[in-house]
Amino acid sequence: MTTIRLAIVRQKYRPDGGAERFISRALEALDNSGLELNIITRQWSGEPQPDWHVHICNPRGGGRIARERGFADAARRYWQQHHFDLVQSHERIAGCDVFRAGDGVHRAWLAQRARIIPAHQRWLTQISRYHRYVLSAERDMFQSPQLKKIICNSAMVRDDIMHYYGVAEDKFALIYNAIDPNRFAPADGAQRRAAREALSIPEQACALIFVGSGFARKGLRQALSAVADTDRYLIVVGQDKHQRRYQALAQSLGCLSRVRFTGVRQDVLPCYHAADALILPTLYDPFPNVILEAMSCGLPVITSQRCGGAEFIEQGREGFVCDALDIASLKTFAAEMPSRERDPTMGAAARQRVSTCTPANLSRQLMGLYRQLLS
Repeated sequence: MTTIRLAIVRQKYRPDGGAERFISRALEALDNSGLELNIITRQWSGEPQPDWHVHICNPRGGGRIARERGFADAARRYWQQHHFDLVQSHERIAGCDVFRAGDGVHRAWLAQRARIIPAHQRWLTQISRYHRYVLSAERDMFQSPQLKKIICNSAMVRDDIMHYYGVAEDKFALIYNAIDPNRFAPADGAQRRAAREALSIPEQACALIFVGSGFARKGLRQALSAVADTDRYLIVVGQDKHQRRYQALAQSLGCLSRVRFTGVRQDVLPCYHAADALILPTLYDPFPNVILEAMSCGLPVITSQRCGGAEFIEQGREGFVCDALDIASLKTFAAEMPSRERDPTMGAAARQRVSTCTPANLSRQLMGLYRQLLS
């Protein structure tokens, strides 16, 4: 079996990022399977394995557009010089063989964002040089004759690309992210008690968890509104420069005493162990890893129709789905969500639903795709 020289392009590698977790899980699973792994990046903060080759492309650039364009040009030059068998980009860079649309479709995100920003900001978005650059890079990449395949982590993203850019359906590979079911497993009684004690959450209370940085996009305002008139607790994991505004909002809604802002956590597992369900009324999210993590931990999920993770939820079975801004439905779902102690049925269904999303399965699908492209 000949070795495939694969280059993966990601501008910044931070271990806690969703795309990076996809890459690391895929790479771990792909190890020793006839692949020479090359990462082309501006900045690497992970811990590469001895047989991964990390190539730093860090051209100088002043503004945001100059930096994006500079990296795109430098990465493309690098992969053209080194003649890799396949180039898989996680950035919008025309000329790659495979694009993984893990960040979704910028045009689709702007359409959702327009729902929550004032009119003057919508106008600023339309004339923004940065947004125009990203939309142009996105269009050029999807229309590039070199592009052989687009990996999507949800059918929602595939459908968005077809809708906005008219890409043919046979150009897509739907490959869901992977989760380690042994690490992300339901808490036993002792783990649950310890996790709750650390967060000062009463043993009998029902607690929802919200995980994500960038609170406006992920829907923290709606999550706070959902729990405000109930007896539910809310664990907030993540960071945002406007966190004080959200604390003030919780105060004005009368639920601050039941909300726990934990900041960014290196290890979110104890927070999942303290919770009974995940709430993520995100405006637009291709398929956040936190949904897989929570479901694997036996937590049902409340999320939005514009979240790829909604594809894994049958209403009332593994959780609930509604529009991101439908506060009335979110309140109903938060109030209906049972604690795991009282009724673990939905949590068990959630864990069962993600049982096929293993690193080994991800590796099999990717290797199959790469061999198909090279045959």
